[in-house]
Amino acid sequence: MSHFERALELAELGRGKVADHPLVGAVVVRDAEVLGEGWYEYANVEHAESIALAQAGESARGATLYVTLEPCNHHGRTPPCSLTVIEAGIARVVIGARDPNAKAAGGIETLLDAGVTVELLDDRRAIVQNEAWRTWKSLGRPFVTHKVAVSLDGRVLVPGRRWVSGDESRRRVHELRAASDAVAVGMGTVRADNPRLDARDVGAVRQPRRLAFGHGESELEVRSGPLEEELRALAAEGVQSLLLEGGPTLATAFFRAGLVDKLLLFIAPVISGAGPRWVGDVSLRLTDVTATTIGEDVLVEAYPVADVHRDRP
Repeated sequence: MSHFERALELAELGRGKVADHPLVGAVVVRDAEVLGEGWYEYANVEHAESIALAQAGESARGATLYVTLEPCNHHGRTPPCSLTVIEAGIARVVIGARDPNAKAAGGIETLLDAGVTVELLDDRRAIVQNEAWRTWKSLGRPFVTHKVAVSLDGRVLVPGRRWVSGDESRRRVHELRAASDAVAVGMGTVRADNPRLDARDVGAVRQPRRLAFGHGESELEVRSGPLEEELRALAAEGVQSLLLEGGPTLATAFFRAGLVDKLLLFIAPVISGAGPRWVGDVSLRLTDVTATTIGEDVLVEAYPVADVHRDRP
């Protein structure tokens, strides 16, 4: 494991404990020896860089700092990490990704102005690690993941089966719910299935907000306004991540509006031959596509790019 990979690993220790802040991990190294490590947790106040530098002490002078996110450049609950790094005498900083938060950004330039060598990796892993927070900060809306279980021929229903996907895939969905700030469906799904949308049997520390987009009555929280306005309102209420579990109508509306950031297709080894397809007449170009086996199913994970458009007028 490289020192930067160790920093990514440390950052994950803060998952679920950073409130409205990003995950950050830091490692101080000199001559291949690790002198200090740290990660961020909101309640602990100190930032990852400060914790690692405090462990290193005077040995940090002339050392290299590996950090997953650009050191902050503003006074908040703590002094700017960029100044802490400079005062510690760090000679080189390897940074995973820039900070999209305009209030905190600028640490790289401050370090460079002080004569510190800076290497910006623009590492995909570091970006993905904070993908929900980055979207929330930069776009003012939640990061939207669309999840759907489909047959090999792209249908969301299979005759004679209650579920399209297998047990392992359905457990993964509950894990996704537990990790999301909100879960949503459309009113068509509410009327057809009356879904609970809670996270069950996965040791969820908290339950997501349960939403229904559209008009009508539901035990879920109904959001009836334009999608973009509703997403901005949710973001203002602290919702960073939204798991979309709706049917084809809601999925198509979100894709046409360019509001889907991530796609999760749970593909079952069955041909349906009937029923609605998982999305309407939109054309999607995907990037960073991966496929993994989950039980008898295959999970395809991908990111839609910005030029999503309708196939037909």
